[in-house]
Amino acid sequence: MKKKTKARDRATPRPAKTAYTALRQIVQWIPEGLPDRIAREAKADIRAFTCTSHVLALLYGQITRSGSLNEICDAARLHEPELNRIRGATAPKRNTFSNANRRRDPEIAEKLYWAVYAHLRTICPSFTQYAKHSGFIFRLKRDIFAIDSTTLKLSLDSIDWARHRRKKAAAKTHMSLNVGNRLPTFAVAEDAAHHDSTRADALCAGLKDGDVLLADRAYVDLAFLFGLARRGVFFVLREKKSMVFEVLEERPHKDPRILSDQTVRMSRKGSDEKYPEALRRVTAIVEVDGKDMEMTFITNNFAWSPRTVAELYRARWAIETFFKELKQTLQLADFVGYNEKAVKWQVWTGLLTHLLLRFLKHVSKWGLSFSRLAGTVRSAVWMRIDLLDALRKYGTAGGPFRPVTVAEHLYFKGFERFSNVPVG
Repeated sequence: MKKKTKARDRATPRPAKTAYTALRQIVQWIPEGLPDRIAREAKADIRAFTCTSHVLALLYGQITRSGSLNEICDAARLHEPELNRIRGATAPKRNTFSNANRRRDPEIAEKLYWAVYAHLRTICPSFTQYAKHSGFIFRLKRDIFAIDSTTLKLSLDSIDWARHRRKKAAAKTHMSLNVGNRLPTFAVAEDAAHHDSTRADALCAGLKDGDVLLADRAYVDLAFLFGLARRGVFFVLREKKSMVFEVLEERPHKDPRILSDQTVRMSRKGSDEKYPEALRRVTAIVEVDGKDMEMTFITNNFAWSPRTVAELYRARWAIETFFKELKQTLQLADFVGYNEKAVKWQVWTGLLTHLLLRFLKHVSKWGLSFSRLAGTVRSAVWMRIDLLDALRKYGTAGGPFRPVTVAEHLYFKGFERFSNVPVG
């Protein structure tokens, strides 16, 4: 008897049972009636197939990484009784589902995402708050934003609207990410024909005096950067190789990993008109994936140390981590529709799914990787267990071994969270 009791004590604790499926517990964080209300405001026809049912089907496809309309419809029909208990949703027929993706305005999904974002921020303010740290980030006391884009490959069936190369089609998602809470602040989904810099103004429209912008060299547009400087926004970007400048001052520095710290001015005709003021140019040795690389940055802040400039650029890689989370855990590789509206519906519901999973990660205090959280939720989607209880219990297992950052790396104390975050 004692042996059985000890074995039972050592067994993995089981999550509490409940009358609701895990999928219903995820959807409950979307305010009831919100999708249909937004759809009615957009004058969408939702009589035969409600927007709630439409969004739920796409959310299910994202969570389970379903690769086709048939796969989603078959699963919905198989679990139809459970589906009907989720806000009265109905199992879609393939043609009905396809028509909704093809004809409904994807702006409905975009508005739904930001409405749910605002709702989660209201019910749990700590979810979107800037995480405080000791060391460099805490001392900086500024909001830091990173902008970038990611390309999503599409099949040749989409080439009529999303031509990317002569025989390739692709969509692109431009995004502004708050580095502090790792959540988007603005996003644009469109075809991949546009250069990244064409959406820079829209991505940075909400930045205010004192904010910090981080971006790669694709966003080095001197007129755009001068506009930021006039608004009081600080920026750190990689230098373009084609930039021509004159050195006004060699600034002193003692850090052996800083190769140069200069004050420069654009000297090429036209460039000096777009950015007539001085810029700061910092060249540093930065470790990337275990290898030392020489990188040159430009900034309009002359008060930071050159080491701070280099570390700030490393913080930009938070948005790369965000894109990896999206592509590794959600269904943004195989699209269930080929026209522009269908692709945008899937992109925005993918972002919505990521938002809901990040919220579950926050409230359950999940301590492991995001991909393990997504895998746990995926396997439990139709189970009648308390999802938060399950995440609290299964999120306590030890993660894989990862090397500890060594002292000589170019890090500030307290900045490791932004520069050495594991994915997967």
